[in-house]
Amino acid sequence: MRSRNPFRRTTALLLGLLTAVALAPAVPAASADTVETMGGTGPYDAEYTTTWRLRDHTVYRPVDLPEGERLPVVAWGNGACRADGTWFENILTEFASHGFLVIANGRPGGSGRTDADMLIEAVDWAIEENGRLFSEYRGHIDTDNIAVMGQSCGGLETYEVADDPRIDTTVLWNSGLLSDRDNDLLEDLHAPIAYFTGGPSDIAYENALDDYGRLPRGLPAFIGHLDVGHYGTFAEPNGGEYGRVGTAWLKWQLKGDQQARREFVGPDCGLCAGEWDTDSKNLS
Repeated sequence: MRSRNPFRRTTALLLGLLTAVALAPAVPAASADTVETMGGTGPYDAEYTTTWRLRDHTVYRPVDLPEGERLPVVAWGNGACRADGTWFENILTEFASHGFLVIANGRPGGSGRTDADMLIEAVDWAIEENGRLFSEYRGHIDTDNIAVMGQSCGGLETYEVADDPRIDTTVLWNSGLLSDRDNDLLEDLHAPIAYFTGGPSDIAYENALDDYGRLPRGLPAFIGHLDVGHYGTFAEPNGGEYGRVGTAWLKWQLKGDQQARREFVGPDCGLCAGEWDTDSKNLS
């Protein structure tokens, strides 16, 4: 099932990344310190905002920071490495509504390109804000539970920072390494990883399969394919099925939610019985 042809892998995914750029809507950049309430299906109304302390990012959060629950951190890289922090707002708002602090590369409606360093900037900012005197986030962020994830090109950015010891789970959406020459990045993975693809019609399908087969021995991993193509269900309200499944993975990995765990573990796992084609290893 896995392709070992590096040229094929590179050509297919590069074509998809260029297509994503071409199809991206031209949206004017938002001004500084904007706040927009969005919603979400979780227990918290969620919004996105910006801050001058992290100028090139968009922060998704509960409108009212909960007093009895600290928010794990999710750093997000956009498809096409596009610096638009609201391009994936549906799914990121959904995550935030379930009690996560989500930090996307790029400003709201922004343009240009991002890089992997921006994911680390997001993590550094969250940790600093949790301890900074007079920060509204002080004491509200769970800096011991951090995820990095991204779609397509954003998934490649995720790979580049996944060796950071502060990261507790890595998630790739519709993504995989462009070439076997980059397989050394897989050797540095240390945290549970999940791959979610759009099935055989997804240009990153074979890339993800190949990466999954090369993961370090003993690394906890999950891979799921839903036949929705490279652009997934991100545009649907609350991120559609991707939003539901991504939330469950985050709740299990970063909050220890055992009900969410049942979506992924065991022969009768929630995703095993539905439209998803799944595989896992070393999960417990």
